[in-house]
Amino acid sequence: MITGIVNRDFEPIIPLSVYGADGQIYTKNAIVDTGFNGWLSLPPNLIAQLNLRWKRRGRAILGDGSECVFNIYEALLVWDGELLTIPFDEADSEPLVGMSLMNGYQLVVQVFPGGLVELSKVTPV
Repeated sequence: MITGIVNRDFEPIIPLSVYGADGQIYTKNAIVDTGFNGWLSLPPNLIAQLNLRWKRRGRAILGDGSECVFNIYEALLVWDGELLTIPFDEADSEPLVGMSLMNGYQLVVQVFPGGLVELSKVTPV
């Protein structure tokens, strides 16, 4: 199970641990974003700090209907006690956890500042 809290801005936050190219583990807080269908997004400064490996370019349609092009990197993430190699989208925002990363999990959020955020693995019926 992965746990976090709801911040003062009503954002569900969970900690993420990512391996940098130097083999060190870096832990950052990330916002759970159910409107993002990707895996994970990280800001350019964190990608540079981690020295992540570039994979390709990506395209997305944003909520306002505009299209954006972005870089996609790959790195090792500690997720619910397991190591996963996943794609990371570059985005000028706080780190975001997307729906692809949460696939197979149940999300429970107590929507008030300081409320509990829980992601627990489920078996599909």
